[in-house]
Amino acid sequence: MTRLELIKNIEFKKSVLCVGLDPDLSKMPKLFGGDSRGVVEFCKGIIDATAEHAIAFKPNLAFFESMGYEGWEALAEVANYLKKFPQHFSIADAKRGDIGNTSKMYAEGILNKMGFDSITVAPYMGKDSLQPFAIPGKWAIALGLTSNSGAQDFQMKRMQDDRYLYEHVIDSYREWTSPDQWMIVVGATRSESMKKIRQQLPNHFFLVPGVGHQGGDIQNVLRSGSFSSGQGMGVLINASRSICYAGNDENYAESANKEALRLHEEMKNYWPR
Repeated sequence: MTRLELIKNIEFKKSVLCVGLDPDLSKMPKLFGGDSRGVVEFCKGIIDATAEHAIAFKPNLAFFESMGYEGWEALAEVANYLKKFPQHFSIADAKRGDIGNTSKMYAEGILNKMGFDSITVAPYMGKDSLQPFAIPGKWAIALGLTSNSGAQDFQMKRMQDDRYLYEHVIDSYREWTSPDQWMIVVGATRSESMKKIRQQLPNHFFLVPGVGHQGGDIQNVLRSGSFSSGQGMGVLINASRSICYAGNDENYAESANKEALRLHEEMKNYWPR
């Protein structure tokens, strides 16, 4: 999916909702059992129930990998199912990052073979670990400033020039990456920092986790992270648990739809007039 296609989809639907697919066997409705087959059917149900409100879907690979080889088979089936929704941007939440030849293999397997539009990556091995993900027609989504408490350990450390480490990383993205195929992860609970990052990267899309259970605020995200032009809004706001586990019985899909609708309506409330 191109940048222009993504922007058109966002503007047509007036939504920046990304639905995170985190199939936790301990939280899924019991009707799905406790195996990989149930995970596939659960994810398909969430996709079907929320597609009218979502712009993107983001399977978190950890929840599939935890089941071993059966989990990889389940992930492949979910990835294939997402191809039936070509107007929706697909994100493999993998946070990969390694030396060049290894990153090349990650990109080949997840982006080309499985067919995801994008993959999340970690930058801390440097430029050569990111370059292999710049595949024509695909996107990479690099960690910028996360909302977890551990962000204080490295990202928020002051450097000799008194800037935070994450600010140096963001400046590197400006030099290394194109906004036509790179996004940046910025946590929803970091709205003040998001304003500064938007100044550093005026044209990159932000993938914003942390709305819902983590307490991020949609209005603040749209106000702090949107493009100054307003075109395409500039953000994808992810919600995972609040949607996937809105209900825990046979009405789980209806509950997921209602929560996705609620978030969609809130986004429309703050849409530029």
